[in-house]
Amino acid sequence: MEPSEIVNTMFHKDAFSQWLGLQIEGVSKGGCILKMTVTEDMLNGFGIAHGGITYSLADSALAFASNSNGKHALSVETSINHLQKVVAGDILQATAKEQSITRKLGIYQVEVNRGKELVALFKGMVYRTEKDWNIE
Repeated sequence: MEPSEIVNTMFHKDAFSQWLGLQIEGVSKGGCILKMTVTEDMLNGFGIAHGGITYSLADSALAFASNSNGKHALSVETSINHLQKVVAGDILQATAKEQSITRKLGIYQVEVNRGKELVALFKGMVYRTEKDWNIE
């Protein structure tokens, strides 16, 4: 099964990623690029994007990238570094890249950028199940 078929299937069942307004910009085996625009309802009391917004964008990129290899994959550990503040109107791009993969585990890094500026750096480990992706 093609990586883009897997990601499109996942995305169409993912109400939260749709609520975020994510757009799929690119998919490859072990990789994914997502884009979104930060809206007013994503801001915290300081008038900047809630940290969960960049985290959720990166987490979705991790999910799509890790599942694109053809096996169902679930995150077991993630972390994020918030490097710059994000505000309403910012267009963010998350680029997930596979760093290491074994039969059971995958390690991914996701860079979240506003244009050329790195605003967050996310790292995730996934557990790769034995279940293959099959689209019926």
